[in-house]
Amino acid sequence: MKSARTRLSVLVIGWGFILLGFVGLFLPVLQGILFLFIGLVILSSEYVWAHRLVIKLRERFPKLSRTADEATAKAADWLQRLYRHGRAD
Repeated sequence: MKSARTRLSVLVIGWGFILLGFVGLFLPVLQGILFLFIGLVILSSEYVWAHRLVIKLRERFPKLSRTADEATAKAADWLQRLYRHGRAD
């Protein structure tokens, strides 16, 4: 059951970022491209087409790829610390 909840949350969050990205393309306040990329990275764990697109974008924009890798490592570290803290309670 937890796996289904996890998958559903990944899909909702990923598509939410994609939606924010599309809105951000038309509004000067939001960073549309950034939200689209984040959404694609999240959805790439569930969809093959998103994974392929992320690979193409990483090849096309290597600096963005390095920045995304650093952000992923920081987020994983933060989530791991948060998870350990939540377990101690």
